This record gives sequence, C-alpha cells and structure tokens, in this order.
Amino acid sequence: MAENNKKLNIFQRIAKGFKGVIGELKKVTWPTKEKLKNTSAVVFVIIIFFAIYLTIIGEGGRWVLEKVGFYNQVETTATTAVTESSAAAATTAATEAAVETSEAA
Repeated sequence: MAENNKKLNIFQRIAKGFKGVIGELKKVTWPTKEKLKNTSAVVFVIIIFFAIYLTIIGEGGRWVLEKVGFYNQVETTATTAVTESSAAAATTAATEAAVETSEAA
C-alpha cells in the first residue's frame, strides 16, 4: 500500500508493467499442439467456405446485372425544347466555323 503512494519513475513503472504481463501470462492455459491444429483447421475451412460463398454471390450478382442490362450504356433523349435549342446552338456554331474558315481562306 505504501508503494502505491510513492511516485515511481518511468523505469520502475515499465518494470512493474512487465511484471504484471508476465504474471498474467503464467495464468494462461495454453492449448495443446493437437488442439491448436484442430482449431486452425476449422478456421481455414471457414475462411475457404466464405471466400467461395462470397465469390459465388458476387459473380451471380454480376451475371444477373448483365442479364437485365444494368451495364449497358443508354443514351437518353432530353425534352424537345432542350433538343431544339441544342440543335440551334450546334447549327450556329457550325455556321460560325464555316464563316471563319472561308474568311481565313
């Protein structure tokens, strides 16, 4: 109790921390070699299962989206007013380009 009241320097605190870690590691129940192999095998099987499962889901989703045409590029037409103004602007730009070309020549 008296030790807790004293202010420890940095090295004493680090040493105390390491002693606490070592004390906790002594309390750990370590698995046997056989149990470690078995649990590792279970983990690997689960990882492989989910890797295959997620690949199937991803590829299946991609296939469905391709079949419904999700990835196809679709050109949309704007309203008539916008199309007419765009056509008029394009005609004006073409006319101006033609005038500039004929002036340059």
